[in-house]
Amino acid sequence: MNEEKKSLNFLEQIIEEDLANGLPKEKLRFRFPPEPNGYLHIGHAASICLNFGLGLRYNAPVNLRFDDTNPAKEEQEYVDSIQHDVQWLGFNWDKVLYSSDYFQQLYDWAIEFIKTGKAYVDNQTSEQMAAQKGTPTEPGTDSPNRNRTIEENMELFLKMRNGEFEEGSHVLRAKIDMKHTNMHMRDPIMYRILKRHHHRTGDKWCIYPMYDWTHGESDYIEQISHSICTLEFKSHRDLYDWYLDQVVDADKLRPKQREFARRNLSYTVMSKRKLLQLVEEKIVTGWDDPRMPTISGLRRRGYSPESIRNFSEIAGIAKRDNVTDVALLEYCIKDHLNKTAPRVMAVLNPVKLVITNYPEGKEEFLDASYNDYEDGFGSRAIPFSREIYIEQEDFKEDANKKFFRLSLGREVRLKNAYIIKGESVVKDADGNVTEIHCTYDEDSLSGSGTEASKRKVKGTLHWVSIKHAIKAEVRVYDRLFTDEAPDSYKDKDFKEFLNPDSLKIIEAFVEPSLKTAKVLDRFQFQRLGYFCVDKDSTAEKLVFNRTVPLRDSWAKMGE
Repeated sequence: MNEEKKSLNFLEQIIEEDLANGLPKEKLRFRFPPEPNGYLHIGHAASICLNFGLGLRYNAPVNLRFDDTNPAKEEQEYVDSIQHDVQWLGFNWDKVLYSSDYFQQLYDWAIEFIKTGKAYVDNQTSEQMAAQKGTPTEPGTDSPNRNRTIEENMELFLKMRNGEFEEGSHVLRAKIDMKHTNMHMRDPIMYRILKRHHHRTGDKWCIYPMYDWTHGESDYIEQISHSICTLEFKSHRDLYDWYLDQVVDADKLRPKQREFARRNLSYTVMSKRKLLQLVEEKIVTGWDDPRMPTISGLRRRGYSPESIRNFSEIAGIAKRDNVTDVALLEYCIKDHLNKTAPRVMAVLNPVKLVITNYPEGKEEFLDASYNDYEDGFGSRAIPFSREIYIEQEDFKEDANKKFFRLSLGREVRLKNAYIIKGESVVKDADGNVTEIHCTYDEDSLSGSGTEASKRKVKGTLHWVSIKHAIKAEVRVYDRLFTDEAPDSYKDKDFKEFLNPDSLKIIEAFVEPSLKTAKVLDRFQFQRLGYFCVDKDSTAEKLVFNRTVPLRDSWAKMGE
């Protein structure tokens, strides 16, 4: 039992304590509350996996609630993308809800606040209010409007509601304590005027509730037992509780806010504002650009739901902010695709190789397994002919003993095929090798059962038959930034660290079995990395995205 307790994260420990102290298990209810003002990223995936994971652990419902209180930044496009991302990650919600569902109730409560002297209308400028706010070590000063009569506040608030004032001219503030040690408690704004069209309520409202006022009351309306937020909301918890104090009934469940550290990832930025900047300035092709840390970008790049869930589990839940190495995320996708992705052959940097003693015009189809190490993957027939492509990097005219690939006078095996020996080369006017001429051992066909087929050579190369190869566009993606923390510098713009080599587009050749590959199908290109079929693919033109190389190209080499 003690070992099980140790395996619980601190949020699960809180829930267990609440259950032990009498909270009925059937009262457990969680929520994932995104703002529909952008696409979700890998940091949100941590919250999704946490909240929905708690729902699965305790067999409790989880709401998907959109905190849509700012019509200036919210769009239906984001609502749709968020729902897609949550489902793609493998989770199901109990109800889809919106904070805008509660606008009338929040407004009615605000009226009660005014009537009981707990809120007032302030028509000072934002600069004046900020000056009165004080500092963390100095108390604030009261607004000259703080002691308006209830009747005056009611009249002004109704005029706000009816659209009689301009944006920014009036706000409704909670009357708490301008000398409170927590600055969030110094008469926070509850409502502001925004004459904007809302994606759900249209033009019904021209005043909108602030997030802090909406958050806890929405949790209360939905009877959320544990409102789990990221760490920046810890200082807001006093206000969360104060707002609840004013409305809760003794016979209803009172939500409890607790916080965990948001997920930060090296070599990227996690601010939706900065990600939007990359999109709007066309530094990337969109929210789902495979270099983006968005869930849609990771999906397009070839990441699987399983790999992201596993990453969230391994990275864990922390109480303090930290940065998770992107190498862990890359490890998780490699680990999953190593077990699930079929292995095929593609040549990204081709050079022509002619097997001079192979009969001209001859073709044969060789049986090749999709995975030599695991059962259940099946196999396919791959065509073999006299002329093939290999990678330029796999040949050196003169090589030292540490080079185990093809060179003149040396033998290597062609994957699933024959042993060949380098004999001569053809060069262009600049001295570049344009053709490699080899001979093959006819009895060395891999898996043929002959003694020659069992002969060991140190190198094995992937290849494609030139006559049968399919041209494909391959997008070789790398990290978008060259710095581990590109937005951590006060005196530098994060875009100064953009990686100029984050995308290279090349024309490659792939084996013909890939002609029927479908969008988001994932493969290991043998010896090269993991690749995914992009949505830009057509029947006439295959497009592959590199998900991740087999080896970390950013790791320091021990040389």
